[in-house]
Formats: sequence, structure tokens, C-alpha cells
Amino acid sequence: MISIFELFTVGIGPSSSHTVGPMKATKDFVTGLDLGNVRSITVTLYGSLALTGKGHGSDKAVMLGLKGEDPETVDPELANQLHKDLLDDTKVTIDFTPKLPKGAHANTLDCIAYDKLNKELKRERYFSIGGGFILKQSQPATKASTFDFPNNFKTGDELLSFCIDKDCSISEIVLENEKALKNDTEIDSQLEFLWTTMKDCIKRGTSKEGELPGGLKVQRRAQDLHNDLQSGKIANKATEAMEWLSMYAIAVNEENAAGGRVVTAPTNGAAGIIPSVLHYFEKFERPIGKQELRTFFLTAGAIGYLFKTNASISGAEMGCQGEVGVASSMAAAGLTALLGGNPQQVECAAEIAMEHHLGLTCDPIKGLVQIPCIERNAMGAIKAVNAAQLALKRTLENRKITLDRVIRTMKKTGEDMKSTYKETSKGGLAVFGVEC
Repeated sequence: MISIFELFTVGIGPSSSHTVGPMKATKDFVTGLDLGNVRSITVTLYGSLALTGKGHGSDKAVMLGLKGEDPETVDPELANQLHKDLLDDTKVTIDFTPKLPKGAHANTLDCIAYDKLNKELKRERYFSIGGGFILKQSQPATKASTFDFPNNFKTGDELLSFCIDKDCSISEIVLENEKALKNDTEIDSQLEFLWTTMKDCIKRGTSKEGELPGGLKVQRRAQDLHNDLQSGKIANKATEAMEWLSMYAIAVNEENAAGGRVVTAPTNGAAGIIPSVLHYFEKFERPIGKQELRTFFLTAGAIGYLFKTNASISGAEMGCQGEVGVASSMAAAGLTALLGGNPQQVECAAEIAMEHHLGLTCDPIKGLVQIPCIERNAMGAIKAVNAAQLALKRTLENRKITLDRVIRTMKKTGEDMKSTYKETSKGGLAVFGVEC
């Protein structure tokens, strides 16, 4: 198992698998390396990293990681200038090679360092497996995956069994696990940090205007949407809540597209859904306090863990059902718990949200996390709220599809999906929307 604080992390946009992952990988590569003895470094990006890497800022992330920058602490405002300065470094070569090595993950990168005699000094292969998680070929197992949590569940059914046996909620089950790693104060402090980062991201997103980088000439809209809502200029009072929800999601994902700081939830490409749903709850239900943060994030984290463990949260493996679909499922679960739903209803909400994202492709135009990604987050947030409302009105005996079954279905759908629809920009809107 993993801690939810490995699932919810802070980084810069626009992509967790193509920006955060490569930055972590190259930072890891130079750690302990005698740079004074290094003549050159070659980084080769394969598969989806090669096909959409430039639009996703993978080359920028590689350079920042080699400089020792960390995605959680790097200053987004200075990152672009730092990247420009690093481009003059003739020691580094970045190759984009679409063809994957045999048996490699869809997001694979090789790092090789050469000494002053041009002899190989160090070599490592990394896999960016989604959500900012990386694996090293030489060290595939992680410490977190072997930690013995008190409530060690791997499926939705096992999670429900813990809830029934202990007569408690999903968030309480997860809290027991987190307490094996942190004390109450540390847990609450980290949850508050995540929530504050999300709120700050929305504030930045609603305060900026102009064109997003990358060449598509996409104009920021969140500021205008926010101003219209604040002034009461909305087309239909009946849809006001949904308009606020969409605005929150768009604000986050415009910031993400611009390389701003976001919470990976569970990926950067889907980073707008969870904060927008939590903001929606705060605006239309009740204020967010310590207990609300625990209930929402711990519940959502449990659902995200199930998808990551039994399928994938990588768009390059699952298509966008593994990103926006999973985020919508997590948000639906967290919202249902906040609204008083029992564990069965929480899992039902998660299942409904994913059921209606099955088959969703990942087809970003020009490899940029803008079209259709920004609006897709708004749609995922709306589906999450709708799923929660439906689940709260459903009785257990009327339930036909379990969460475990829909996760297996998502995994099989992703495996059957052509690679052209899995973050390669070789199919879907990426091809037919090129006139944009």
C-alpha cells in the first residue's frame, strides 16, 4: 500500500507523468554523481514522453531535474528563465525516440553520464508511471509498497469489509493507516497544506488573463467566468452551482497548463476536479474544517489507491479514463462521504463516476495539456457531483456494478485501447483538431 500523501503531492504543470516524473527521475540520476568528472549527459525519452514531451514540457523538466530542482519546491515563475539558461549547457543532450524499447513502460527515459574520457560513468532507466510516481529499472520496488499498514486492503470489497468489521467509515480506516506513519498533528498539517495549495492555485487562476503558452493561442477564461459569477451575471440561476464548479476546475487547469503549482490529484492533467468539488462543497454546503478535510481527502485517497493498484492512473496506459475518470471517481467518493453517505454509497458514487468515463481517450492537441484537457476537468467535476447525488439515493440491493468490477473494466478497456488514443497526440482531437 501507499500513503495518500504519495497520491496527493505538490508539483508544477502541465503533466505529472511528463513533467513531474522526468524531473524526479533526472534529479535522482544526478544525486551522488560526481558532476566534476562528467563530460556529458544524454537523456532519451521514449514512447509517449517522446511524442508529447515537448508540449508537456518534458525537456524543461529534464533540465531542471539535472540542475537538482524538485517539482514541489521549484519556483514556477523562475523555472522558465532557469530552463532558458540551462539550454546553453552543451553537456546535456535530450533525444526524443518514439519507438519504445521492448517491454518498456509507455513513459520510459534513459539517462547516461559520460566521464571526461567519454567513457560511460553511470546509466539508469526510469519509468514515469503516472501521478508523478517513478520506478527505476534497477530498483523497481519502493519502500512504501512494502510497508505493513494496519488495514491492508487491495480491493474495494476488502475496504468495505474493514468498514463493516470495525463499524467505521472509509476515512477512519485510512486514518488508522496514516497514523502508522504520522501523528495527528502531522496528518492535519499536511491536509491543510494540500487544501491551501489548491485554494492558492484557484486564486492565481482567477487573477490572470491572456494567452496560455504553447502556440495554440488558447485564452484564459477563468478570470472572466469568476468576475461574471461574482457580479451575478449568469445566464441561468438554476445552473449557478455548476457554473461555479466549472470555473473552479478551469482556473486550476489553466494554471496547470501554464506550468503553475498544482496538487497532483491524482495527476496534473486531472488536477482541477478534486479542488473544484471541495470548493463547491464549501460554497454551497458548509465551511471546510479539519474534520471535513480528513473525510474528503482520506476517502478520495482510498479510491485513488484502488485504481492505481488494480489498474493505472497513467494516461499513456489507460487514456484519459485513467486521469480525469479516476479524479472524478475520487471526488465523487469524497463528496458522498462529506454529505453523510455510508461506505457502500461512497463506493457506489466512485463506481458511477468511473462508469461514465470508461473509454475516454487522451488526445491533447499538439501535446499541450489545454484542448480538451481544461474543459474536460470541468466536465469531470460535474459528473462527480452528479454521481454523488445518484449514489446517495441508491440502496445497496439495487446496486448492479461494484467498484472492483468497474476498475477491472477500466483496466481492460485501457489495454484494448489503441496507443494512438493514449497520450501520443496521434489520434482523436489531436489529429482532427489540428486547425486549432
